[in-house]
Amino acid sequence: MVKTILGILSLLFLAQRGFSQSVTIEKVYVQSDDGQLGGLLSIPGNCKKCPAVLIIQGSGPTDKDGNSALSQGKNNSLKYLSQSLNEAGIATLRFDKRGMGMSIGLQTNEEDLTFDQLVNDADLFLSLLMKDKRFKKIGIAGHSQGSLIGMLISQRHQLSAFASIAGPSFNIGDKLISQIEGNPYNPNEIIEEAKKITFSLKEGKVTNDVSPLLQNIYRPSIQSFLISWMKYDPSEEIGKLPLPILIINGSTDLQVNVEDAKSLKAASAMAELCIINGMNHILKNATANPIENNATYNNPDLPLNSEFKTKITSFFKQNLQK
Repeated sequence: MVKTILGILSLLFLAQRGFSQSVTIEKVYVQSDDGQLGGLLSIPGNCKKCPAVLIIQGSGPTDKDGNSALSQGKNNSLKYLSQSLNEAGIATLRFDKRGMGMSIGLQTNEEDLTFDQLVNDADLFLSLLMKDKRFKKIGIAGHSQGSLIGMLISQRHQLSAFASIAGPSFNIGDKLISQIEGNPYNPNEIIEEAKKITFSLKEGKVTNDVSPLLQNIYRPSIQSFLISWMKYDPSEEIGKLPLPILIINGSTDLQVNVEDAKSLKAASAMAELCIINGMNHILKNATANPIENNATYNNPDLPLNSEFKTKITSFFKQNLQK
């Protein structure tokens, strides 16, 4: 069970670069059963009962700005998404995962972490937004793995809009097998071993016998997390949402492809599909060349794709500012 949400601890006022209005930045903290998590609440200066959007990041050690600890540089994609929504008069809340940034004090060992913990962490911040009387309508923008997390917590509350940004449509076990099979350098025995391990995990069973080539994906310490993640199928979960949905993907996304977006759309009568030509996984302009595409992950000077900014802000304005 989660504990009572803590109040706002500090308040800063600033005019962010390129903004036509001031934005209030508030540091906020929530308390889970095992520690404290922190995030930033960004409120447009003209906010009087304005709408708000919770931004949920993707998988791995990714912070509130969309930057991964595994990357050599920053891309700041979710920070820029927050700023775009602020400019449109929409407040945002984005938060750091366990062990990162403002949540650095909440370290969780890999073998003890479950997917459901991440879902509950995000739900704490959503509950904070919903209890704040300054905000009238609430939406969620979930990026990559955050799309599924957003779907799950949206089922617990009455929200006004949900955006799946580069969200996978397949069960993570099936997605892993697809990626392993799609690598032409993987020998058949590795593919078969991966299938065997994935089947075992779907049955809730761990295995310590993992080949060196598969340790990065299936190491024993992460198997409990994978088991808890494999319980969910995004294409099933999105169909449970009775609210306006935007499914948005880029044509040069090398991590979550256009077919994922189409599969999610097919599963929801409430959803609108938008495919943006030339946008990659971190919402920047990029070619499909892997070297050029990956280089954008370490360049914070690159802006968000302009069509994406227009589409995402228009979607939330339409459904949250009525």
